[in-house]
Amino acid sequence: MSGRKQQKANPAQDAFQGGCGLVTLHPVLGPLMKQATPHFDNSYPMAKEDWAWITANGDLYANSHRRATPQEWAYVIAHCLLHLALGHIREDRAGDLVWNAACDCVAARYLSDLHIGTPPGELSAPLPPNTREEETLYRWLKEHSDDAYFRFSTMSGGRPDLVWEPIRASWWQGPTDWRQLFAESLRDALRSAVDYAGGVTTPPGSHKKMGPIQRAREWFLSSYPLLGGVASGFRLVDDPLIVPRMDVPVAAISMHLREIYVNPSAGLTEEEWRFVLAHEYLHAALCHEARLGKRDPELWNVACDYVINQWLRDMEVGSMPERLLFDPELQGLSAESVYDRLAVNLRKYKRMAQHDIRFGPPDWAASKDFVDLDSWCRSAIQRGLDYHQTHERGYLPEGLVEEIRALSQPPIPWDVKLARWFDQRFEPLEKRRTYARLSRRQSATPDIPRPSWHLEEEARAGRTFGVLLDTSGSMDRSLLAAALGAIASYSAARDVNRVRVVFCDAAPYDQGYMEAADIAGSVKVRGRGGTVLQPGVELLEHAPDFPRQAPLLVITDCECDRLNLYGRDHAFLVPRGRSLPFPPKGPVFYLE
Repeated sequence: MSGRKQQKANPAQDAFQGGCGLVTLHPVLGPLMKQATPHFDNSYPMAKEDWAWITANGDLYANSHRRATPQEWAYVIAHCLLHLALGHIREDRAGDLVWNAACDCVAARYLSDLHIGTPPGELSAPLPPNTREEETLYRWLKEHSDDAYFRFSTMSGGRPDLVWEPIRASWWQGPTDWRQLFAESLRDALRSAVDYAGGVTTPPGSHKKMGPIQRAREWFLSSYPLLGGVASGFRLVDDPLIVPRMDVPVAAISMHLREIYVNPSAGLTEEEWRFVLAHEYLHAALCHEARLGKRDPELWNVACDYVINQWLRDMEVGSMPERLLFDPELQGLSAESVYDRLAVNLRKYKRMAQHDIRFGPPDWAASKDFVDLDSWCRSAIQRGLDYHQTHERGYLPEGLVEEIRALSQPPIPWDVKLARWFDQRFEPLEKRRTYARLSRRQSATPDIPRPSWHLEEEARAGRTFGVLLDTSGSMDRSLLAAALGAIASYSAARDVNRVRVVFCDAAPYDQGYMEAADIAGSVKVRGRGGTVLQPGVELLEHAPDFPRQAPLLVITDCECDRLNLYGRDHAFLVPRGRSLPFPPKGPVFYLE
């Protein structure tokens, strides 16, 4: 036998520990019990009739002289934890017996609904009215200034069981937010109950513990409203047997299947999974698949990745894993602008594609007859942005906000944009009065000459621009007609009488100056061969009768060579969905 004395069993302490265990297993109050610090050693002075006290830091002091069953101790412990969960311990109400009584009644009402433990006989007295709201009950007890509140202050026999003390924080984490912890436990318990009612085979509380991927997704649903709505619309596929076979190194998204694939073997932390999931959610929210058009899918994917990763770093959403695409020099650019820059070195950047956008079949968008997924994504990200900004939930980059706002607005027609371009370069001419050609005389004073209004010929002579027209076989005739018609109408409306027109295919064809009204109807398109636009630029650049300050409008199908415009003011008219093979310095208008 050992020489040490065998420690005697303490039935009272065992009963108290059993009560703590019952509360720990409860789905709502269990998380609070794990953060609290119970004491059963009389380290805090108590009266004989007291049950327990709770402090603002979660120290729960129980009276070791009390004898109760584990179920009764569970009731007492849950009562004290509810004081923390409901924010009852306030510095401005420290030592207020009436406030303590009101909070005790509210906690007792909650316990009667939660069915936690068994109330001891002396704590089962009838409750006063209006026991759902502390302030209302506090005023009621104040009005009944007799000993009414002593009858309802249950835990300490009329003495406070709420102890205020300065909040302390540990060196590895901040102070515990008991109300937030209670809200999260309520949310998790409700979700488990709903899953169980919806057909989940395991009852609430016995579901499989969530891993870092699931916790990252839950964080968006509960704590990040900007992307929470988008996250709720996509199913998360994280099967370790299926996803690796799909050649998904980290994550990918399929818009037409409304699924996000994540590879658990990537070995990322929860913070890194937040970054990755937010990356995929933004692909969907910003309609990157629908904006692909005729661009190269792999290069478009790379351009979108650069933009999203920069935004997420600025927003401090999670932690960016290693080997993701990031370039500070591209900050502030849209995905289309980044694509135009990357197109200069197509082969290099296509090799960097991570293929996280799984593009659907070409006709999948047209086959949807039940819901417009792009519209749903735009609506979800718009509602999330409004909630995020209204409740000040964190910093958002200006470029991301502008892009979300742009998605919610109807696109401006290309001809309206072209009209604005004309307005900026051809200001309205001012009419001047002149006696060179008299106006009609008034019958009242026929002997008095009056000047007429007219436009100066010198000002009209300098108002011109050049049109470089790609007449290759790949240009659609209807697009040419729409473009030329718009140019003719805007030119006439802004007093631009003559336009210099050059056709380009295998060689340039100079049409010379043409009247604005004749552009749309009298032009006969020549060539229809290959596309070489630079000779046409050279022709206008060296033409002695073409003003140096005159702007140039290039109409092309983007299947052309790289252009050197010698710093001349210019713009491009291209078909919707096409992209120039070089970074344009002037504005680009997309024909529809």
